[in-house]
Amino acid sequence: MTAEGPSSRRASAHWERVWNSRSPEGMSWFQARPETSLELIGATGMGPESRIIDVGGGVSRLPDALLARGFSRLAVLDLSPTALAVAQERLGERAVSVEWLVGDVRSFEPPHPFDVWHDRAVFHFLTNSADRLGYRQALLRTVPAGGHAIVGTFGPRGPERCSGLPVVRYDPASLAVELGPELELAESREEIHRTPTGAEQQFIFGRFLRTADRE
Repeated sequence: MTAEGPSSRRASAHWERVWNSRSPEGMSWFQARPETSLELIGATGMGPESRIIDVGGGVSRLPDALLARGFSRLAVLDLSPTALAVAQERLGERAVSVEWLVGDVRSFEPPHPFDVWHDRAVFHFLTNSADRLGYRQALLRTVPAGGHAIVGTFGPRGPERCSGLPVVRYDPASLAVELGPELELAESREEIHRTPTGAEQQFIFGRFLRTADRE
């Protein structure tokens, strides 16, 4: 868990209100099965013994799918204790195989290194350059050289707002520039996500290789 400043508390309060007002299946980003994320994790070549952290995972079904594939060193980081409690209840006895972390990604201090950083739809909420810098620094603290980062954001044709908040939209090139030279873009993919109400949203995913720190 990380220490929280005023902006963290405001963000946490916002997402607590969101999670307490709707069911997981009613959220615009709900996916019964996160196929693109699973494919990109598979493309890293990392095996079941690898450590994977799902940033902003909330009630995502990604841990369910990874546990079913034999991964057992998983972690989920989220601002919302409510979201994590829902996920733990859904997983039942399997929840003990996941490390549950309540905290703000912008100031996250990892308890240990992770081989894969996965983020679907957190980074695009960081509209302030200082917040994006905090995210990037946390990622670099968390994933050593040779590890991987998978980051999904709204694409250029995606929505301009989500859950009452503005977002920043990216294409693969602008996402790579924003994440910095220590993260080398290995591949990118487009996903057209269909929300529970039937709307279509363009997502762009980048799979990055964590290179050595620059001197």
